[in-house]
Amino acid sequence: MKNTFGLFIFLCFSFYAAAQDTIQPVDLDEVLIFSGKFAEKRKNIVQKIDVVTAKRIELLNVQNTGDLLMHSGNVFVQKSQQGGSSPVIRGFEASRVLLVIDGIRMNNAIYRSGHLQNVISVDQNMLENIEILYGPSSTLYGSDALGGVVHMRTKLPKLSSTGKWASSGSAFTRYSSANHEKTAHLDLSLGNKKFAWLQSYNFSDFSDLRTGSHDHPDYPGFGRRNTYITTFNGMDSIVQNSDNRIQKFSGYRQWDITQKLLFQQNSNTTHLLNLQFSNATNIPRYDRLQDTRNGILRFAEWYYGPPERWLAAYEFNKNNFLFFEEFKTILSYQKIKESRHQRNYRSALRANRFENVGVTAVTVDGRKRWKAHELTIGTDAQFNQVGSTAFSEQINTGARTALDTRYPDGINNMLLAGIYAQHLVKMSNGKWVLNDGLRLQYTKLRSTIVDNSFFNFPFTSIDQENLAITGNIGIIYMPNLHWRFTTGLSTGFRSPNIDDLGKIFESNSASAQLILPNPSIKPEFTYNADLNISYRIPVVHIETGIFFTRFQNAIALAPFMFNGEDSMMFNGVMAAVFANQNVNKGRLWGYHAGITISLSQAINLSSNVNYTNGRLFPFTGNEIPMDHIPPVYGRAALSYARPLLNAELYLLFNGWKKIKDYNPAGEDNAQYATPDGTPSWQTLNIKTSIYKNKWVIQTGIENILDRNYRLFASGFSSAGRNFIFALRYKI
Repeated sequence: MKNTFGLFIFLCFSFYAAAQDTIQPVDLDEVLIFSGKFAEKRKNIVQKIDVVTAKRIELLNVQNTGDLLMHSGNVFVQKSQQGGSSPVIRGFEASRVLLVIDGIRMNNAIYRSGHLQNVISVDQNMLENIEILYGPSSTLYGSDALGGVVHMRTKLPKLSSTGKWASSGSAFTRYSSANHEKTAHLDLSLGNKKFAWLQSYNFSDFSDLRTGSHDHPDYPGFGRRNTYITTFNGMDSIVQNSDNRIQKFSGYRQWDITQKLLFQQNSNTTHLLNLQFSNATNIPRYDRLQDTRNGILRFAEWYYGPPERWLAAYEFNKNNFLFFEEFKTILSYQKIKESRHQRNYRSALRANRFENVGVTAVTVDGRKRWKAHELTIGTDAQFNQVGSTAFSEQINTGARTALDTRYPDGINNMLLAGIYAQHLVKMSNGKWVLNDGLRLQYTKLRSTIVDNSFFNFPFTSIDQENLAITGNIGIIYMPNLHWRFTTGLSTGFRSPNIDDLGKIFESNSASAQLILPNPSIKPEFTYNADLNISYRIPVVHIETGIFFTRFQNAIALAPFMFNGEDSMMFNGVMAAVFANQNVNKGRLWGYHAGITISLSQAINLSSNVNYTNGRLFPFTGNEIPMDHIPPVYGRAALSYARPLLNAELYLLFNGWKKIKDYNPAGEDNAQYATPDGTPSWQTLNIKTSIYKNKWVIQTGIENILDRNYRLFASGFSSAGRNFIFALRYKI
């Protein structure tokens, strides 16, 4: 760390000396955010919100949306495979973090509590911005938003300001050396005064990823891929990897298509049709391909089948409608296909499990202003339908036999419905701003088992109904242009979904564990307090904050009795029986701090750091570390911005995650770490963009020092030194 930081400081001063200029005041206007349903200045919102703009996305020039969040320095991201990224916000992950695309929930009834890769199904090259909301956000969004929300807004078609058709768009191609990434992108918008059309295509090909060559001195060879399984003449064999820095069987391909049609009926009314499609080839589950049994590699195959995501949405916007000055409704349908395929070493049987999810949703929101008040009220509903099938396949003959499904094989429905009101009032000429809100949330779930012959459960149906009231209240004080103080209280709610209640799967823990359904688990709740302070003068902006969260009725895996037994045979081994249960309460606290210094008109120096601490208090037993809690992490950067050149030199860093701070039975994946935990790491990176007329030439080097490192809780090592070249053309 010391050597890397010293090099970073030296390069920063060299960068600064090369481009002195007159110091100019920074723009004090706050950016507009849309995660509160309608446009609002960020300075009027109590909740901490970060915004990653389209310009910033282009400058970072990374491979997927998960990498984009990680390179922002404010969100921790876990990876189990190259085709995966699981955001962690304030110690919450997966189904406890809500993903939203264009105002539509992505979380569905089978979002799991472990690690998720769904965020990469959003094409970051088509994003207008990402808004990251920190802390419980259930008032506006309902279930699942315990740790926060990642709200992704895609670009809109552009209307023409004249009577003639106008066009805009971009095209680019990118190559990255660490995995021989080859990406091609094209988007085009055509519009006149009333109609506009937008079409986008994105294709990426990722080969096996190469890790860094410089190991941690105490753990030489950690994360290297020394052996792998391949098949010769129908026989599996374990062979030596000719280059153990290459993570064999981690590559995949992905393509994304977006189409939008905009009709502006008049100055007060617009209609928008939003169509999105994302798919990929098979995505190898790299961490499981490292698993061993009896000292040898266990799986000859373990991969996710092509992960399809379809979205069709109609959005209606109207000003001065009924009681409201602004009114919006969205009707949407999503179709998601997932599958898992695994085959043990020298076994002729491949297990295949398929999930099909359909989500029909409606949201209705309206905003009314009067005097210093703003009131947003709305209602939303999402209806999930899940189909789960499975079969075992003889790879030599193609013969199929019945297999237990991941979820119950009958009816799997989940309804989420809620009404809410969010209020804002500005007092004392805007020096004080009050935020308050309330939501009533209803959920209903039904799941049935048709074929009960595999496990002989003592039940064949699961039925749940839950009702929750959540809210938020907070105050902002801005005594002058320099200071901003915020403090707030908020509550979060998450209703158990079909994955929580009905899943059957084998855990990837060090010992054999079989997870079985448990119909009796109840919703989780969080109670949160925030305090944030911001100080800004023309050349310096400092922001810091602290939060405390109480986690009630926390769901976690725990030993379970099934038909009077604590273990049973599964996949040829005796496995301990576990199930999701409300066995914990917990507490979390953490802080963030950041500073931006305008060294000149062109040069900015910035740094941020984030820390989270979490502990679970089992209803029986002593306190234990909460899983999903990342080590201290952050970012430091020196940026240079002029009309013809943008450049950024930045350092990403993570602290140690000691093994004593791992959750012993959760999702921290100690088996993929060193015996002492996950070592600290730092990477030095540089990105540049050169502008010439409509052309943009981008170059970059990530992990300049070629460190070999692995993100906490990940079974997949990060890229080594990575040279990036991209060529963009803007229409």
